[in-house]
Amino acid sequence: MKESTRQLKYSKLIQKDLSDIFQRDKMGVFAGSFVTIADVKMTPDLSIATVYLSMLMVKDKEALLDKINDHKNEIRRDLGNKIGKQVRIVPDLRFFIDEVEESASKIDKLIDSLDIPPADEEE
Repeated sequence: MKESTRQLKYSKLIQKDLSDIFQRDKMGVFAGSFVTIADVKMTPDLSIATVYLSMLMVKDKEALLDKINDHKNEIRRDLGNKIGKQVRIVPDLRFFIDEVEESASKIDKLIDSLDIPPADEEE
């Protein structure tokens, strides 16, 4: 299902402001880990934001995701302080680990490890 223009604008706004909140890390949730917002998808009624996180330099991604979910209310409050004047409802946040980049790097490594002889050129 294709997202509406309104959903896309809303998701970009949330992605930008959540990135700023995560970068500042006032709560000390990330402890030296590098977490970025890979993507944000909005429900049609704009009440739920599904946030995909890319995690670098993290040993246990699930533990960090649990820690982020434990601080979800504080993150949502900070987001509300940033976008409260621009939106009616601050959406509920649902965090997921973005596996796209990790899967792509695994596929790249697999392709690089293949022993494919060069093609013979016939003239």
